[in-house]
Amino acid sequence: MELLHVDLDQFWKDDIIAHGENCFSLKAPQVALGIRMSDECVFAELGEEGTPWAYTSVERRIDLNKRYNDKAEKIVGKRLLNEKFAPPDANLPEVKRIGEVFGGKYVWFNDTEWLESGIKTPEELEARLDIIDKMDLREFMLPNDWEQQCKIKFEKYGARPSSWHGVRGPITLACSIFGIENLIYLIMDEPDLAKRFSDTIADVIIKMTEIMDNESGGKSKSSGFGFNDDNCCMLNDEMYEFFGYPILKRVFDRFCPEPHYFRYQHSDSAMAHLLPILGRLDFHGVNFGPTVTIDKIRKYMPKTRIDGCIAPFTFMGNDQNKIIAEAKRDCEMAKQCGRGVNLSLAGSVNNGSSLESMRTVMWAICEYGRY
Repeated sequence: MELLHVDLDQFWKDDIIAHGENCFSLKAPQVALGIRMSDECVFAELGEEGTPWAYTSVERRIDLNKRYNDKAEKIVGKRLLNEKFAPPDANLPEVKRIGEVFGGKYVWFNDTEWLESGIKTPEELEARLDIIDKMDLREFMLPNDWEQQCKIKFEKYGARPSSWHGVRGPITLACSIFGIENLIYLIMDEPDLAKRFSDTIADVIIKMTEIMDNESGGKSKSSGFGFNDDNCCMLNDEMYEFFGYPILKRVFDRFCPEPHYFRYQHSDSAMAHLLPILGRLDFHGVNFGPTVTIDKIRKYMPKTRIDGCIAPFTFMGNDQNKIIAEAKRDCEMAKQCGRGVNLSLAGSVNNGSSLESMRTVMWAICEYGRY
């Protein structure tokens, strides 16, 4: 790939200004850049063996990231990846996750984590909801030696439990636990049970978040919350308003009730039909699928920062012309739709995505994204 000319020092100076006021600043000279690559990318970039989502020892991770950053500094003018990691024994014991509350199990298959469940019928779902109603969530979530381990890790490393303000989105969770078709039929055929399922998801998210807020020593009413809900596209607008919207509304009202608080949703899927509903939730930022373009989002979210919409497979393909075409489209839409764009991918930055591709997006911003 040809390395396009970019004044790197000037680009990053302008990019700092571009992120002002949630990327809506009238002082911004150009569209903001949200791409910062990821730890996954070191393997292909450096020609190293490794599985991006599998465990990598701390020693090797530091070495890979340092060498990657040396290369990044030359190509994009910035060290992008973390080079400091706590030793493995500084980690606190694992806390059980929301999928486990609903009877699911997290498993690794083809180097990817999946949530699996044996709940297949409305009767089995109802039985699990009965169990959750009686569950002591704190006792279920935290291991028996939690307090002791927290004390040990704090005294040795100063480590504290983290608060918990992001979660698998409600439709993705429900589809993993009960199945996509089953969820749709449940909403259509047994709305009372579907409503109970939805209410319970909201209850559990709020209670789990409050528990981890308390464990971290923070306040239970935080300044933000975010959802990752790729499967929201599986419901039509009527079904989503019935099942999904009330969950987000309750959680946001609980943890980010004021307009300036952080409200976020990532859904890298074709869910443009849900924009009129999601637009009522006053998001601070969103990141949607590559077919849900800036002009479509802005119609319903005039004050929301839009992260996207370059397709991850376009970026990973490292085809300069295709990357420029999508970046140009987003830059022109940012200028037409009143700023507020943080030029990112409509999804993850995957292994195989090159630093040259990031520089190509930077060039496109300089060429097409100046305000």
